Amino acid sequence: METKWLEDFVSLAETRSFSRSAQLRHVTQPAFSRRIQALEAWAGTDLVDRSAYPTRLTPAGETLHAQALEVLQALQSTRAMLRGHSAAAHDVIDFAAPHTLAFTFFPAWIGSLRERFGPIKSRLIALNVHDAVLRLVEGGCDLLIAYHHSAQPLQLDPDRFEMVVLGRESVAPYSRPDGHGQPLFRLPGSPARPLPYLAYAPDAYLARITELILKQSPTPIHLDRVYETDMAEGLKVMALEGHGVAFLPASAVRRELRAKRLVPAATADEPGGMEAVMEIRAYRERPVGREAPKGAAQALWAYLQSQAPTQ
Repeated sequence: METKWLEDFVSLAETRSFSRSAQLRHVTQPAFSRRIQALEAWAGTDLVDRSAYPTRLTPAGETLHAQALEVLQALQSTRAMLRGHSAAAHDVIDFAAPHTLAFTFFPAWIGSLRERFGPIKSRLIALNVHDAVLRLVEGGCDLLIAYHHSAQPLQLDPDRFEMVVLGRESVAPYSRPDGHGQPLFRLPGSPARPLPYLAYAPDAYLARITELILKQSPTPIHLDRVYETDMAEGLKVMALEGHGVAFLPASAVRRELRAKRLVPAATADEPGGMEAVMEIRAYRERPVGREAPKGAAQALWAYLQSQAPTQ
């Protein structure tokens, strides 16, 4: 049994809505339903009366709800006590970030931050987007660093969480060059000869951004999906080996572009540039109504707010 099942169940008991709780828990409704079913399998009985609308709990569900609240509160209190045992931990800032940002953006950013802000002790937790957001929601990190695009916003309650923009990032198609420095695979391809496409797994955040780029292209793009993975770094390695065209964040390919090991796979005059521009944002839980944030984390947040680019 996983504690997140209990957190899901408590949310369902409060909202009486599978769809609303799935949204609040940052998971799809089918996945949320499966987690409730897994909890019922663990309990050995139905916890939700599915014959009623709006959703209501069975008598067994009401019993578990009361116990779940006590268990989760006890776990939160225990975690707070454990954190209090280590004074050194108070100076360490815990970051959560999706894998791509952890590999491409974070190392250079934290380096420049140390030069401008001063010494900083940090711990980075690299996860998929969903789990990185849950880290913040569940109090498992001080700051979340994530991409933001208006077409794919993170559903974080602005009354509970605040945000600062760290910068912007473009995603565009790249290919290994041929012997003349031209892209080995140049968009748009053709129906007869579609380009080998190195794609993100369907549930990856950048997969949805890439699909947006392709849908908005005024020219039909012809691709043959030959490989997929969750992470931009994995796609970059395949592109460097000449296996196809990949849509990659600019921060992931800076060195490769300078060394001419990768080149843009779309011409510069392509309408819309065949790219999408996203914000890179930092999020934290507002300190109102909760324990005071770490001194180091509070100082960093104040600095980031002072340095945020104008909108």
